[in-house]
Formats: sequence, C-alpha cells, structure tokens
Amino acid sequence: MELELYRIDYTVVGVTSNNCMKLIPSSCKEQQKIAVADNDGVLQVFSVKKEDIQLHFKTLPGSKISSLQLAGEYENLADKMFIASENEIRGYTKKGKLFLSFDTNLTEPIISMYILGNDLFVCGKHIFNHYRDCKDIGSYLCGDCIVDVLTFQSEKTKRLISLIACEGRMIRALEHARVTISVEVEAAPTVLYLLEQNGRHILFGTVDGRIGILDVESNQPFKRWLIDNKKFSSGISTIYSYDITGDGNKNLFLGRNDGNIEIYTINILDELDTSYLLFVNNCNESVTSIQCGFVGSIYHEEVLICTYTGRIFGLTPESNEKNIATDTISGNYSYSSDTKLKISKLKLELEELQIKVTKEREKYQTATLSYLDDITVIPNCPIKDSMILSKLGASYVLSLEVSMPIDNILLQSDVPLDLLDVEKNSAVVSYCNNKDDRNYLLATYRCQVNTNRLEVNVRTIEGQYGILQVYITPIVQPKFCQVRFYEIKPLSLHLRIHHFEENKPFNTLTIKGSFSLAEMHSWVYQCLPEVPEKPQLIEKTELYFQSTFLGTILYCSYWKGEGVFKSDNVSTISILKEFMSKEATKKKIKVDIAVFINDESINHVLKTIEPKLKDHIDLVTKVSMLDALHELEVNDEQSLNSLSPKYKDLLANETKLRAEYVQQPSYLDRFYGVITDLYVDYHKLKGVNVKTKVPKLLNLLDNFDYDTVLAEFRPEIVN
Repeated sequence: MELELYRIDYTVVGVTSNNCMKLIPSSCKEQQKIAVADNDGVLQVFSVKKEDIQLHFKTLPGSKISSLQLAGEYENLADKMFIASENEIRGYTKKGKLFLSFDTNLTEPIISMYILGNDLFVCGKHIFNHYRDCKDIGSYLCGDCIVDVLTFQSEKTKRLISLIACEGRMIRALEHARVTISVEVEAAPTVLYLLEQNGRHILFGTVDGRIGILDVESNQPFKRWLIDNKKFSSGISTIYSYDITGDGNKNLFLGRNDGNIEIYTINILDELDTSYLLFVNNCNESVTSIQCGFVGSIYHEEVLICTYTGRIFGLTPESNEKNIATDTISGNYSYSSDTKLKISKLKLELEELQIKVTKEREKYQTATLSYLDDITVIPNCPIKDSMILSKLGASYVLSLEVSMPIDNILLQSDVPLDLLDVEKNSAVVSYCNNKDDRNYLLATYRCQVNTNRLEVNVRTIEGQYGILQVYITPIVQPKFCQVRFYEIKPLSLHLRIHHFEENKPFNTLTIKGSFSLAEMHSWVYQCLPEVPEKPQLIEKTELYFQSTFLGTILYCSYWKGEGVFKSDNVSTISILKEFMSKEATKKKIKVDIAVFINDESINHVLKTIEPKLKDHIDLVTKVSMLDALHELEVNDEQSLNSLSPKYKDLLANETKLRAEYVQQPSYLDRFYGVITDLYVDYHKLKGVNVKTKVPKLLNLLDNFDYDTVLAEFRPEIVN
C-alpha cells in the first residue's frame, strides 16, 4: 500500500531549529493548535479554520529559541509549552500565560532539552544538567559535543535513564548524572526518539541517513539498523511516529537535511521483516519538525511539516482539485464559491504587499541619496551549514542552506581540492585557472532562481592541510556576503571507529617530551577529524581511525609526556610525524621521535590497492572502448549484429558504466598519487631520497602488476 498525500501551505514563520514545532494535544476529536518557536525568539500558537490562520498568542522577539517541548502533569495531557533560549527556560500555558521563568546558570547556551514530569534535562555543547522542581540535582561534563538528549523511566528499576547523543559516534546512558553505558555506533548520531509501540524502543538517526534501535537495559544495547541505506544519504534531522494508515501500528516519519520527507511501515519486533517505504516527497529545504494530527479538518488526519526557513505546510489525503472543475468543451477552469473568495483575498493581499514593497524601496533609495551620515544596516541572514565526511565516496559533503534565495557561492582554498558533481545540484560552476600558493582553488557556483540550499562534494588530499573559505551571497539589497571557514586537516579522510583487526603489519611512531595531555590532544585534534575538542578526564586516551579511501587503520594512544601511534600505512605515520614535529617546534617543546617501519606493511597496502586499481583501470578501458564505438557510428542494427558479444555487452551496459565513471572522476590519478606518496614516504623514513625514481614507478603503474611494483618498493625481495 502506498499513500497519496497532497501539499497545502499554511504560513511562514522565522528560521527554526530542529523539533521546534509541536501540535498541542486535545482531549476530543477537534482541530489542534500549532505551537512553533523560531530563531527570532518568537513563540506563537495558531490554528487553521477554513484554511485561514487564527493566531491565539505570540510572544515578543528575543534570543534564539533552540528547543520547544510539550509537558504536563503525569497522566494528564502534555499541553504546557516549554522553550529554551540561551540558558533560560520559560513555560507557557496554551492560552499564552507565562508561568515559569527559570535561569539554569549554564555557562553554555542550551542546545537540547527534555522534560519528564517534574524533571528537566538540558544540554549545552558539553554539559548535561538534571533539574527537579527547578533545583540542580546532577551534572555531567562530556568531552564530545552533545547533539540531543532523551529520558525515560526504566521498566525494571523504575529509575530515570537519560541518553545523550554525541558527535564522536557514541550514545551514552546516564543515571544520576553518571555514565552507566557507552554505546558505540557506526555513524555520528543526530537525533534521539522514544517509540512507544509494543513496549518502549529507543530510535536514533545518523548523519549518513540511517535509523538504529537501542535497548540500553540489555546486554547488547545496539540491536540493529531499522532503516539502513546502502549508499550515503542525507542526515536525519527529525523522527516522529503516528498511525497514519489506521491499521493499529505506528508508521515512522523521517525528515532529512536535504528536504526529503519519508513515511515507512515498520515492524519493531521482527528483525527479519524489512521496513517498507510508503511515501516520499522532497520540499527542497531541510525539514526541522514533523507532527501528525487534525490540523486543517476534523475529518482526516494530516502530516504537518516545518522547514528550516520557517515554512509550515501540511500533507493531506484530501486533494485541492475537488474545488476546481474543468470545462471539457472550452478547457477553462471553474471554481467553487469558497475557492473564488480565497483567490480574491490572495490577490488583495498581494496588491497590498506590492504597495508596501514599493514604498519601502523608495524610502531606501531616498535614504541612500541623503547627505546625512546614515548607516546602511546589513540584514540578518542565518546560515545552516555542515561539512560531513562520506565513507562511501571518500569525500566531504558540504551543505549550505540560507533563509533567503542564494545568488552565488564562492569557494576559495589554500590547499588543492577537487569539486565533484552532485545530482541534486543545479547550480552552474565556474573555475578560475590563475592559481597560486594562496589560491589552489577558486570556484563560483551561480544558483538557479529560488535556490535556498546547495550541496557540494569536496575531495581532499591527505598530507595537505589548510582552510577552505566559502563566501555566500544571497539575493537581497543591500548586497552583502557571509563567509564560513572549514579546516582541512592533514589526515582529513580518516573517520572514527571503535574496533579494528589487530593482526596487521603496523608501523609505529613514538613521541616523548615535556608536553601535557591537553597539548598532545590538541595536536591530534588539529590532525584528525571527529576528535572531541576537549580531552577525556582519564590518564590515557585511546582513539581508532580508518581511512575511507584505502581502509587502512590508525591507532592513537597518548598520555602526559608520551604518545604512541600505529598504522599499517607508512604515509599516515609520515604525515603524523611531520605535523607533530612542526607543532612541537612552534611551541618550543623538545620532543624525541622514534619511528619503526614494518616492511610487510608495504605488501599489505599494495595488496589492498590492487583490486580497486585494476577494477578502475578496467572501467576506464571500457569507457574508452565505448567512445571508440560511437566514433565509428556503430548504431544501426546491421552494424550491431556484426559486433562480438563483448562489445554488444558493453553497449548494453553503457548507461551503468558511464554513471559509475562519472561518480569516480580522476580515480586513477588518485590511486597513482597514493602509491607514489607511499613510495616516497617509505624511503624517506628510511633516510633515502627516491624522488628521481618516481617517473619509473609511474611507468610501472600504467601496467600494474603487484610483484613488479613490490619489487620496485623492496628490491631486497628479488635479490
């Protein structure tokens, strides 16, 4: 069964944060009120009557509202609204009366909040605090960045268990503000959700678009992936559950950062039963909140959506076409009386808005021509941005979303970067060829009309680090742009893992000196992605990483005065040695560095590269053959019949082969670069300069043979 839902737009508010829109529950079957809080600090409650917005109350603007939660007394309707703004919590009744104003005294602004009865749980970037009746009863300082919090009562012990989702691919369970369980997950979590169906189940979304199930009261907290994308998808921004199909089982609603709204049928209890996609729709803006209930009518339930830019619309089973009829003879449209009235009201509103805009433009033009020292005020333009490492493509997904249409985006980098094509990206890209040491990359994306969101795939080169600057220019007067900075780290293509195979030929780098744990952690943080800003409060820190491109491993272990790093890739050790030597020299810290090279690691890395390289060489050869066949104009049936089965098969799979080739641009050069770096680094760490032998190695790579290339690396094997 598939759902048919039709979009109906209701209103536009300010820019919103995740989960800042709620439907207020009612005790009987009636149209529900909508509560929404935005980044302008405004909380408003309204309802929809005959498709018109009726505002019930609206607060004055203030600081950004980062979280909105509904709560009530136990066994009563959750009809009271609580908002978090900076480090303050305020509570309102559904009629707009302020009944609580509580200063948490946190040193960080509140990012996420959860309320259960008289218990309040708030999280900043690193701090978790638990309050009961507005009294502080516990806190926890986390080294990772906290992104979401959730609390429930244990069925076994009746204690309150809090879960915090952390960027370091970890979900931690806390009791009395102390960590009891740390659950390691494959991808960084983005949101937590409590699903009440056939028991209590904890769901979490990830940056790569997956949904997992947790049971923190069992021996194995992580159960399985409920929705597992085979390819890297956009991150999950919001999760909701509701029985929209009316079969007695709750459906799962997902909102993604790329604007996708998805509805699934799920079976929580049966691990073999796969989730089925009922409905998917893209609104071209990141989704911040999803709710379900009686919004526009009491006769049918609908899905209510709120986006980042503040658009609120519904997905309803009732089509708007019922109010429009088409004359079969003339082809003209005829409208119902209600529809005609709405159209006339909209036209009147548009005329009034056009008059206001014209007056304001004239007023602004007059002010700019004035001889007085008037100041032109740049409008506030919030930007939602992220730069996430994709394991599948071994590249970064740079996502930019602005509350107003984008005119153009300029990318500038002082390190070499490659920009890859994105299917969803309709912008026109232009490159500047006049490169120098400060501008290895200069590219401009000119956006289409009414484009609020842009995605760019960025591929980095390990060992070369610097800053990527992005200048975003929206379509607004006066003209201005905002800049965002993204750090390209030396080992930028390594992602955090929690387990690895130890039976590999590891090379070892040992650093000893008069440095503190914080200083060593700072060096690791500057060198590798997905490292917490602050070190953990333990004597010895251990971190594990994996290369997204080659699959090689990096083991980091460090404490005060010493650090040990192990990797099966010599180039990784060489990059670490060079970077940490520079950082120690900058701070004038004397360090002793020792490197142990395991020669067998060369065999291991080349054996890892061999199948990937040969597959890509085969792909390049096939695409070249296809180009040659088209040059010979082998298109008619007679010519096709004269071809061998090999070439017929090539032409039959042309679309698939070219799509795969487009997704992997310059992969051959990339592999050649990795092998060349491995060759130079391996000999450099042994005190030998082999740069003059690199051309010979490149000639061998054109006809790659494992034994021949290995003999070039290690001549002693042949001798």
